[in-house]
Amino acid sequence: MGGPIVSLVTKPNLASVDDAYALLISHHKGLSEEESIAFNARLILILMNHIGDTAVLAEALSLTGQQTKPSRSDAVE
Repeated sequence: MGGPIVSLVTKPNLASVDDAYALLISHHKGLSEEESIAFNARLILILMNHIGDTAVLAEALSLTGQQTKPSRSDAVE
């Protein structure tokens, strides 16, 4: 088994982003919203285990949190 990932890869790293997205979406077809959420949770846990490095996971979680918070320009005044 290989060692842990040293740092988070944030540049595009998929041979075909469209194919990867289609594959993900195809696994959600026919699932209820609750089943889809549970599927995503299981997938995340599997990928976290594959990454195997808490520092990389912390970096990814931080980046994800930054991308989901509304920016000042998105705020309604």
